[in-house]
Amino acid sequence: MNKFKTLQNKMSELADIANVMSLAHWDQEVYMPEKAAMRRGQQMATLSGMYHEKFTDSEIGKLLDDLLLDKSLNAMEQSDVFWLKREYDRSIKFTKEFVTNKSIVVSQSFMQWDKAKVASDFSMFQDSLEKVVAIVREEAAILGFEDHPYDALIDLYEPGMTVKKLDKLFGDVKTELKPLLDKIRNKEEGDESFLLQFFPKEDQLQLSETILEKFGFDFKAGRQDISSHPFCTSFSTDDVRVTTRVDEHDLANSIWSTVHECGHALYEQGLPSDRYGMPSGSTISLGIHESQSRFWENCIARSEGFVEGYHNLFRTQFPKQFKEINNAKFYQGINVVKPSYIRTEADELTYHFHIMIRYEIEKELVKGTLKVKDVREVWNQKYKEYLGIEIVDDAKGVLQDVHWSHGGIGYFPTYSLGSFYAAQWWHFIQKEYPTVINDLKQMDTTKILQWLRTNIHQQGRLYTAEELCSKLTGEPLNFNYFMKYATEKYSKIYSL
Repeated sequence: MNKFKTLQNKMSELADIANVMSLAHWDQEVYMPEKAAMRRGQQMATLSGMYHEKFTDSEIGKLLDDLLLDKSLNAMEQSDVFWLKREYDRSIKFTKEFVTNKSIVVSQSFMQWDKAKVASDFSMFQDSLEKVVAIVREEAAILGFEDHPYDALIDLYEPGMTVKKLDKLFGDVKTELKPLLDKIRNKEEGDESFLLQFFPKEDQLQLSETILEKFGFDFKAGRQDISSHPFCTSFSTDDVRVTTRVDEHDLANSIWSTVHECGHALYEQGLPSDRYGMPSGSTISLGIHESQSRFWENCIARSEGFVEGYHNLFRTQFPKQFKEINNAKFYQGINVVKPSYIRTEADELTYHFHIMIRYEIEKELVKGTLKVKDVREVWNQKYKEYLGIEIVDDAKGVLQDVHWSHGGIGYFPTYSLGSFYAAQWWHFIQKEYPTVINDLKQMDTTKILQWLRTNIHQQGRLYTAEELCSKLTGEPLNFNYFMKYATEKYSKIYSL
């Protein structure tokens, strides 16, 4: 057996362990009983330690070193070796004790966050968050960085991204997006009240599953469930799970959550299935991953084409509630721009201020210039400053997101990166397929999904995010595409 095949077999075994951990995590958020929390934390820690020990084995290091010198490897295999070597060199910096300890801290933190959110009491989560922040600061120190400890953490999710780059990008959000928002605020607010009627839970779930299927989600290789915070997880291309949440007096809550997670799921279902366990069979970065969810959620599901093609699905499922709602009112209602408390329910313009708030808080937590005990106060101040709203309780404020309880500090900026990438993809999809809007009116997303499958999903991790963007659009990520998209769309909706 050649060395690359040996490596591939070892990575397949490691993927099995990783995916069993993902399954346990999915169960933890969907079905697991409360009393199981402590033992589940122990189980996750055991699996995390096992994975780390097997992956950092010197035999894998030797294989990677040898394969780096192998000139017979094709481009895909060279890419696999590059990414695995990068991950190996990073992983051997950590002890098994650190890995298992982090797993325990995160598992216990999630359960405490869940209780605190129900009680809407940040003080119940404060001690757990202090442990999470402490361990990710230790993680950043172990990984190493040049300018800012946050650089080490964002790189885990978006390789090559730095605070310096993010500060410039969010600077553009402040200087370019804010003026557009100010113009919209001077206009009459759209009416979204038709989305706030009574919609039975089972009917909402049926509609959401219909939309998943229409967009191309394969229910023979996936399923949808309910969780307190919607998410997507994958155990292989043949087993991809999404969750949503349902508020019987707010249809938008479940529908947009479903569409968002559908974008993630389509990416996972579209990866090269024969590359299981290898970088070439996995996603590029979370920014690119989020570009898929934000693309379907906003560029498609909130587009005029979607309204004409898919509004009928809403009317069919809820004939009484949508009897008096025409296409124009529906389109304006699903694109209302106004400050809100909840990030996942925010419109696609104010959304980026939600992300910026979290990014600014995370940077200071990791640097040590912000204490956990002061996070709620700073959160509330920033919401007042950036969005002009008073936070009424912790559940709608500092406790609304699950990410910090998972140790996912460094993750949030990828949501905005994803939106900006999505606008760039949408520009070039329309350029390549000029009839795509008419296709949407006919409830046909075949060409859209084909473009994404061919150009993004099937590429695995052959390219970095920046390389992929340049390959597909002729340039790296450019915020101007998002501003052009947003200005054209909302100038029309609000008659600017």
